[in-house]
Amino acid sequence: MNEEHYGYRIRQALNHGLKDIPPSANRRLEAARHLALSKQKQAKPQLALAGGGTHAFSSGSAPRYFKQTLSVIALLLGMWLSFYWHSVQYVTELQDVDSALLADDLPPEAFLDNDFFEWLKDDSSED
Repeated sequence: MNEEHYGYRIRQALNHGLKDIPPSANRRLEAARHLALSKQKQAKPQLALAGGGTHAFSSGSAPRYFKQTLSVIALLLGMWLSFYWHSVQYVTELQDVDSALLADDLPPEAFLDNDFFEWLKDDSSED
């Protein structure tokens, strides 16, 4: 049994017993109903497309999705900038070492030293 049918059956049972309610209780129930309806929240208007259908986002949920999308884009942009900055910094450090090697600022004995090769290996493995 679906909800609509169940609600219809409850309404029939309540209408059937309506004759047995005294008039004073009936007036109090009607006043309570009007009070409840006056305090009921009004439905928020939804955005409508030109085609006549309702928009997939209600007016309250569109900014939430926009904020989430914007925060994800900002996070990805920050990650990309961080990666780019570290890669530029790494290449700059390699350029300094390569230019020093190519400019012969190091004596030829440095190339024969085993500690120099260990230093190169340790330096490149840190990054």
